[in-house]
Amino acid sequence: MTLTRGNILIIDDDPYIILSLQTLLEQHYTNIRTLKNPDGIPGHLNEQQFDVVLLDMNFMAGDTSGEDGLKWLRSIQEEDPNTSVILITAYGGVNIAVEAIKVGAVDFVVKPWQNDKLLSTVSAAFRLSRSSREIDRHKSRERILSSTLEDQYTKFVGDSDQMKSVMAQVDKVAGTNANVLILGENGTGKELVARELHRRSVRSGEVFISVDLGSLTETLFESELFGHLRGAFTGAHEDHTGRLEAASGGTLFFDEIGNLPLSLQSKILSALQNREVFRVGSTKPIEIDIRLICATNQPLRQMAAEGTFRQDLFYRINTVEMEIPPLRERYEDIPLLAESFMSRYAFKYRKEKLQLPSYVIKKLQKFDWPGNVRELQHAIERAVIMSDGNNLKSSDFQFVTEGDPDEKSGEDYNLDNLEKWAVRSCLKKHGGNISKAAIELGLTRGALYRRMEKYGL
Repeated sequence: MTLTRGNILIIDDDPYIILSLQTLLEQHYTNIRTLKNPDGIPGHLNEQQFDVVLLDMNFMAGDTSGEDGLKWLRSIQEEDPNTSVILITAYGGVNIAVEAIKVGAVDFVVKPWQNDKLLSTVSAAFRLSRSSREIDRHKSRERILSSTLEDQYTKFVGDSDQMKSVMAQVDKVAGTNANVLILGENGTGKELVARELHRRSVRSGEVFISVDLGSLTETLFESELFGHLRGAFTGAHEDHTGRLEAASGGTLFFDEIGNLPLSLQSKILSALQNREVFRVGSTKPIEIDIRLICATNQPLRQMAAEGTFRQDLFYRINTVEMEIPPLRERYEDIPLLAESFMSRYAFKYRKEKLQLPSYVIKKLQKFDWPGNVRELQHAIERAVIMSDGNNLKSSDFQFVTEGDPDEKSGEDYNLDNLEKWAVRSCLKKHGGNISKAAIELGLTRGALYRRMEKYGL
C-alpha cells in the first residue's frame, strides 16, 4: 500500500494511546511524530508544518476539565491556522469536545475508538488542511500577480533573421525545465521572451512571477523573495508568502539579476541548489519547484571572471544563454512593431480609424532607437494621443522635424532625399550647431556626423 505524504503529530500523556495511534497511522502516512508533554508543541511547530494534530484534552492526573486541551488548541491555531486539530477525549468529555469544535477543532475521537472511524476522521482532517493551504497559496499568488503584472503585454513580434533565430531557440528550449539567461540592452523585450518560453512550456497552466531584483533593497530582499512570518520583524503584521514560494509549480523570472549585490547572491544560490526556502522568522523549510529564467543588460560572464558576480550562481542560471538584438540591428521588424503598437493604442484611445503611412514608417526605420522596442512603443503611444485626423504624421513624433514635404503631399519620397533634406534644414535652423540639431533630429552627435558625411553636408 502506498503511503500518503503527510505530517501528523500525536500529543497524549498515555504511552499506550500514543503507541496505538502511531502503529495505526504509520500504515497510512509517511511522517508520524509523537509528544507526551504538550510543552513541546511550540518547538515541534517551529521545526515542521503539520497537516493534522491529534490532541488529548487533559494532561494533569485527575483533571477532566479539558482546559489544557483548549489552551493548546488555541496555541496551535495561532501558530498555524491551516493545521487540522482532532481532539482525543474520554466518553465523559464529549460535551467539552463539542465546545472545542466551536473554538476551532475540526473533529474529535472518543476513547476507545474504532480504527476505521478514526482513519476516516484523520483522512477528512488531512484533506481539509491541504485544501486550506492550497487556498492560501492561490490567494498569495493572486496578490503577487496583481502587483507585478501589467494590464497588457505586447505580443511577441519579429520577422527579421535575428528574431527568427531567437524564436528558433525558444522552440528548442521552451519544452524543457532548463534555466535560461536572457541577455540584451534595456527595452529589447527580454521579459517578452521569458513569457514566450513560459507560454510554450509544460508549466504554461501555472503562474509566471516576475521579480525586478534591481529594485529590491537589502532590507526587503529576504522578505519579498522568501516570505516572512507574522511578528518576524517590526511591521510584519501577517504571514507573507515570498515570490519563490508563490512561483512554485510555475516559472520565476528574475529581471536585472546583474544588479544583485554579492552579499545577496549566496542566498539565491542556496535556495536554487536546495530547492527550498525559509521564511524570515521560521526554521521550517518550504519546498519549491520552479523553472528559473533570468535577464540582464550586464556582461555577466565578464563580471563572473572579475569576481563581481558569483561564478557558481552564473553557471547555475545559464544552462541556456540567449541574446536579444537591439532594435537598430533589426530595422525590418519596425513596421510590424509599429503597426502592432498603433492598433493597440488606437483602440485604447478610441481612434480606431487611425492609419500609419508608409513614409512615417520609413522615418521610424531610420532612427537609432537607443531605448529599443520600449522607446518605439512609447513613441507610438504618444503619437496616437497627439494625432489629429486619420493619419499619423512625422510631426506627431518628437524626434522628427515639422514641415515634412511628405505630410503635405502624402507621396512616398525617396528616403535618402528626405533624410538629407531633414538634416540640412535642421542644421540651418540651428545655425550649424551640431548638438542642438542632433537633439531635435533624435540622433546622437556621432549619428548626425555620419549622416552629414554621407550627404556631403
